[in-house]
Amino acid sequence: MRDEALRWLKEGVWDLETAKILHNAGRYNAAAYYSHQAAEKAAKALLYLVNEAAWGHSVRILLERFAEKKMLMVNELLQYARELDRHYIPSRYPNAHPAGTPHEAYDEKTSLKAVEAAERLISFAKRFIET
Repeated sequence: MRDEALRWLKEGVWDLETAKILHNAGRYNAAAYYSHQAAEKAAKALLYLVNEAAWGHSVRILLERFAEKKMLMVNELLQYARELDRHYIPSRYPNAHPAGTPHEAYDEKTSLKAVEAAERLISFAKRFIET
């Protein structure tokens, strides 16, 4: 399953680069969404590494499942996972906001926080998968 883990991690890294491009272009809501996608794919890569089914979209739940399987403490990383899970729907759908659109609701600071959270989770996954 290491090959499958590497495939998912590679795509997560690609999504992180996409998030950075979008952030730099001022597309802050899309950058937050791609940051979530990057971390989700990294977390799924970790699950593939330990022969677990990688279903769902919550980065937090996926990371907790990996940590349980490996008997790891990931409390520090969970704050990043929680941050990213907040962007899964509101970064894309107008009806997730009381008024306006997602691109109006997101700003540079929020986008940067999401990108940085994804970077942390990608780095964590790389330590397990690329060794």
